[in-house]
Amino acid sequence: MDSGRKAIKALAREAALLPQEELLQAKQGHAELTIGIPAETSLQEKRVALVPEAVALLVAHGHQVLVETQAGAEAQFSDNDYSESGARIVYDRRQVFQANIVLKVEPPSLEEVELMGMRQTLISALQLSVQNEGLLEALSAKKTTAIAWDFVQNENGIQPLVRAMGEIAGNTAILLAGELMASNRGQGTMLGGVSGVRPSEVVILGAGTVGEYATRSALGLGASVKVFDNSVHRLIRLQNAVGHRLWTSTLQPSVLEEALRTADVAIGAVRGSGPRAPMLVSEPMIAGMRERSIVVDVSIDRGGVFETSRLTSHERPTFIECGVIHYCVPNIPSRVSRTASKALSNIFAPMLLGIAGEGGVVPAIKDHNLIATGVYMFNGTLTHEEIAAERNLPWKPLDLLAATL
Repeated sequence: MDSGRKAIKALAREAALLPQEELLQAKQGHAELTIGIPAETSLQEKRVALVPEAVALLVAHGHQVLVETQAGAEAQFSDNDYSESGARIVYDRRQVFQANIVLKVEPPSLEEVELMGMRQTLISALQLSVQNEGLLEALSAKKTTAIAWDFVQNENGIQPLVRAMGEIAGNTAILLAGELMASNRGQGTMLGGVSGVRPSEVVILGAGTVGEYATRSALGLGASVKVFDNSVHRLIRLQNAVGHRLWTSTLQPSVLEEALRTADVAIGAVRGSGPRAPMLVSEPMIAGMRERSIVVDVSIDRGGVFETSRLTSHERPTFIECGVIHYCVPNIPSRVSRTASKALSNIFAPMLLGIAGEGGVVPAIKDHNLIATGVYMFNGTLTHEEIAAERNLPWKPLDLLAATL
């Protein structure tokens, strides 16, 4: 017995000298989220933030999703579609805005902020140029943590949600131009061309995401495309991306005017760095275009790039100025609301699962999750320097605020 005890003690001493496993601090456990999806009330907004398939994915992971009745109606999703996916259909609007996370497409109205409780998380677009005055102050009073999906960037600096909407806007702009060209108000011609018939000429202002996908769509239909942008780098990138030799130019007024004179379609897709898009095409340049040619100003939500542009709606989308048909509806992706909703949902659902996996919104922000790049208000304190400067409001760095928790 003594020899046995001695042997055990010897083994114990040897084990103590062996490398030991290091105990690391584990992340907080998986959080169960309650997500509210309100019906969008903006006149031009027909999208919904989550489609039924995404709701089913979130519910399967243990999360609760509250969907306001008819929230998906404009995108052709019924209440029954959502309830069968596990969502709880809510008829009291206030109840949706009491969820821990309120997920919207458009910025909230002041009335919607009033329905919210204290210290909730809001995920929506920011759209400073069109949002209600006093909205930031109202969110601050509610101690809201606000995340702008149009600010969110991945590790490569790409804004996935903005890019998805840009792809849709670029493609849709060309399809809309084609419809208008073929209509009685247009030239009665086909966008593109057929054997023995001159191809349509399309001028695209901007070589970003919208410009790229407008170019792809126009080329696919057989049109002759000219692209203008002040960045030579973007023009080169576009050439490489589409795999096609394009007529490209920097934004020189005389060259642009000459191109517009023979164009059948002009697409405005320049956002600029300031709050307003640069005005690139003057009224005399528009007057020099072909009779019943088409202008689609995708940048109209930021003032537009054509001097003759003015806001229109999905119900009354066009007007004629200088003999040119103008389509100036902001939020073109809402024109194809079901497709746009699915594109948003494909990114929102994994984003929400990522938040849950980190243990909640605050741990996700502290761990520099994807959503941290979109935070512009944390517990009621503005954290975005540029927004604060534009609205003349105080702000504090997000890292400093998050470190105190």
